[in-house]
Amino acid sequence: MFEALGFLAIKLGVIPSDFSYAGLKDKKAITYQAMVVRKVTPERLKNIEKEIEKKRMNVFNIRSVDDSLRLGQLKGNHFDIIIRNLRSQINDSANLRERILEAIENVKNKGFVNYYGPQRFGMGRKVHTDQIGLALLKSKMVEAIKLFLTPEDLDDPVNRAKKYFLQTEDAKGTLSLMPEFKVRERALLESLHRFGMTEEGCIQAWFSFPHSMRIFYVHAYSSKIWNEAVSYRLATYGSRVVEGDLVCLDEDIDEHFPNSKVHLVTEEEESADTYAIHQVVLPVLGYNIQYPKNKVGQWYQEVLSRDGLQTCRFKVPTLKLNVPGCYRQILKHPRNVSYQLMEEHDTDVKTEGSHIDEATLSLLISFDLDASCYATVCLREIMKHDF
Repeated sequence: MFEALGFLAIKLGVIPSDFSYAGLKDKKAITYQAMVVRKVTPERLKNIEKEIEKKRMNVFNIRSVDDSLRLGQLKGNHFDIIIRNLRSQINDSANLRERILEAIENVKNKGFVNYYGPQRFGMGRKVHTDQIGLALLKSKMVEAIKLFLTPEDLDDPVNRAKKYFLQTEDAKGTLSLMPEFKVRERALLESLHRFGMTEEGCIQAWFSFPHSMRIFYVHAYSSKIWNEAVSYRLATYGSRVVEGDLVCLDEDIDEHFPNSKVHLVTEEEESADTYAIHQVVLPVLGYNIQYPKNKVGQWYQEVLSRDGLQTCRFKVPTLKLNVPGCYRQILKHPRNVSYQLMEEHDTDVKTEGSHIDEATLSLLISFDLDASCYATVCLREIMKHDF
């Protein structure tokens, strides 16, 4: 998505931060989303349609609007997904079709744990986006840049360029090695070449990213802690709603509801089973949240201490980042679920002159999820399989 924005910005003669959007889209998918770009007329956009089609992009429904978009300003996402080559788990004697339908109905009725999905943290093995976010929260700007430019154990042009940078800190030389399509890396390196690899130079380099990208790394750290917190909460108390839990009193909730909508469960309410597990929320780290008043709240404090954030105010003034935090439901349900099992026939030439026609089962599944919920997490619960 950021490469697409970088390309569009060049073609339109604007900068990436002139674009605004309500959410980030997956890298490996055919995705659609509304965007707003400042300082560009609808005619100008229409003029580059042919050029952007070469990059496998389309822009449609072009019109003038009054306001920019902001992150989180969406109700949710619709997904159409095909899962091919379905097989039973080892040692599962149940009929495959029955098992698939049972798994889907289960998630429809009971929901799934609302983890942030793996794409929130990047698919790299060496460095994840949450580590960069933690370095930014601790105002370790040079360390954050080095983490961003840490190579994977792969011998390709991108990782060779990153390796060269970590060995030499030669931004100009690295720029000549970094492929053109790596828009973010190149923007960062151009800035480092101009301002130097000092603390101040690295602050300037982070400003080569739009605000949504800078805050993305901090959010990735908060998301990782939330995932750990929900695992701890469920391991400690299971699906009972206990004293000290936080529940949301509003039925129609997104992540950004105010503290006034959050209620601390009392001992009497625990005894009376006043609330259900789907009403329980956990805080996503920030300066404007309250913590549960039970073992989970203690756990949060221990984690902040572990990561050196006991005094963190979740503001990084040098990068103009303010992180108020929010609350996230621990369970979610997919909506408008529909599915269809299909047999796909593969003709496999086994021996000369004889064709064996083998049918494999595929599942076409469609569903809606609220904003900031992950289809990968919902699918993992259906498939009982890690991605």
